Amino acid sequence: MNNTFDFSQFSKQSKKGILIIYFKLLYKLLKAFWVLLFLFFQKFSKFNQTTLFYIYLGLGFLLLFFLIRAFLIYQNFQFKVDKNHFILKQGILKKTNTSISFDRIQNINFKQNIIQQLINVYEVNIETAGSNKTEISIKALSFQKAKALKSQLSFHNSTIIKEEIVAEKPFLKINLLELLKVSFTENHLQSLLIFMALLVGLFQQLEQLFSGIGKDHLLNEYIEKSSSSFHQSIFVFIVLIILLIFIAILSSFVRIFLFHFNLTVFIKDQNFEIYQGLLTKKSIILKKDKIQSITVSTNPIKKILGISFITFKQAVSGKVNKKRKDKLIRIVGCKKAQVNRIKELLFNFSEVDQLERKQVHVYLKRRMYFLSFLLLLITNVVFYLTFLDKLVFLTNILLVPLFILIVNLIFNKRFYKISDDVLLVGSGSFDTHLTYLPFFKVQNIKMMQTFFQERNKVVDLVFQTASGEIKLPCIEKSEAIKIYNYTLFKVESSTNLWM
Repeated sequence: MNNTFDFSQFSKQSKKGILIIYFKLLYKLLKAFWVLLFLFFQKFSKFNQTTLFYIYLGLGFLLLFFLIRAFLIYQNFQFKVDKNHFILKQGILKKTNTSISFDRIQNINFKQNIIQQLINVYEVNIETAGSNKTEISIKALSFQKAKALKSQLSFHNSTIIKEEIVAEKPFLKINLLELLKVSFTENHLQSLLIFMALLVGLFQQLEQLFSGIGKDHLLNEYIEKSSSSFHQSIFVFIVLIILLIFIAILSSFVRIFLFHFNLTVFIKDQNFEIYQGLLTKKSIILKKDKIQSITVSTNPIKKILGISFITFKQAVSGKVNKKRKDKLIRIVGCKKAQVNRIKELLFNFSEVDQLERKQVHVYLKRRMYFLSFLLLLITNVVFYLTFLDKLVFLTNILLVPLFILIVNLIFNKRFYKISDDVLLVGSGSFDTHLTYLPFFKVQNIKMMQTFFQERNKVVDLVFQTASGEIKLPCIEKSEAIKIYNYTLFKVESSTNLWM
């Protein structure tokens, strides 16, 4: 155990933490009132000297107020280790005391954003098995103090990996060239949709801004003019398509580069230690027992390059929503041998690979065709009402074959395999996702059936784990009952711990 620091008495963060807290407060302020700031700069030249004096005075008081608030937050954020408990007290006017038993602590991870890198401090996140509110985030500790705290908490908790010297040779390391290859295999449509969502958000903010200053007609005139040019020029349309494809690929590369930069994976005591990130560096310990299921993803481009992605789903408290996405750990750029090694390390997943695949009921395909027809109908109506031109119906020459292709891709990749201990569920459209779930990880299983499914004698099976749900849709009812009963038998007869 690392006894470099005495944690038996209340300790504070590094004094550099005041800066972290201060910038965080300013960021929240800027995010909430950036429109007002824009208006201020726009009308800056119209203010007289007296008004400017009061504005500067108010701004100075505001910055000073947040600096004092940051100092008080820092001053009142104190923690210590006492009798197998991590104790934290915080709050300025409303004081909060939190005590976490060591046996509830599951993980201690380090993190560094760009500001923390500049001032050389680490953020320490303590994850627990309780509710989200009990998770602790210490924003600024020196590396030595962070390691000492982790060591002392780990020493009393056998479920946390002890500090060890990291093996010299990593299990996997992704360099810049390999990262570039990985970015080309990404789902560029998803990247484009994320980019478009950002544009829509920005447009809504601009719309509110122009409306606030009474200039909304300028924005409407610009959009109308641009739409007219777009409608009349095929050349503009083609350029736009090429530009969108370029943006999609560029977005994928930037996203992959920022998140997975210098990805390095070590295996220690059958657990994974993962380092990655450029602007925000992360150090994550992924424990074998905490992993509920894994998904191996590939697609035709990944196959040519000989790589796969592996997504690990960990046990979490509550539903995996956008704020809990960090619980989905992904290792990109895995070679076939590395994938097999990981599957072998976690569980005997290779056995189920050899079995014959079973396709889900054809009712799923019929349902997807019906929903696609509805979507196509709505798309046609929206296009026609937008452009008031019958030529828009010509888009069906492309859309109908595309919808048929997508439906068939999704259906063909919806299959399952069952070995004595593992359920393998296939899914995907362009990508192929293979999800491996050991039966003893299942917490409950649900058999769901709609009115239309009842008429076709099919049901959906939903396997609930500590990391979320895995759905097996449209299985023949007689087959589903066998799987349902077998799963319950394996869960009740298993002596393995689910986490």
